[in-house]
Amino acid sequence: MDKVNGRLTVYFEEPFWVGIFEHIEDGKLSVAKVTFGVEPKDYEVQEYIQKYYFGLKFSPAVEAIVKDIKRNPKRMQRSAKKQMLETGISTKSQLALKLQQEQNKHERKERSRKKKEAEEQRMFELKQLKKREKHKEH
Repeated sequence: MDKVNGRLTVYFEEPFWVGIFEHIEDGKLSVAKVTFGVEPKDYEVQEYIQKYYFGLKFSPAVEAIVKDIKRNPKRMQRSAKKQMLETGISTKSQLALKLQQEQNKHERKERSRKKKEAEEQRMFELKQLKKREKHKEH
């Protein structure tokens, strides 16, 4: 049976509150970044997860080491408190986000290049049409 782990880290990144959704499946880590704006309340985060989680655009998968450790509930509670005091995200998550940014950048460049070529082709055809019209008048 495959195991899927998920984690949400919310932290303050000047000037907004940011949420990092980490999704680990089959030893592969995918990350999605969400900007909340003002500090979200717990119930707002819960609502956001319920409404928009399946619509998030996760980064390409990156290899990750998954540890399967059984822990004492009190130890998990202390660990959660400790993580609340920490700021930032893991380097694997940063790597995955960087890959997603690169992918988005390439897609954006491709779209703008195609748009520019289409515009140039349209202008060329317009000039040719004007040239033909001008030639017909003589």
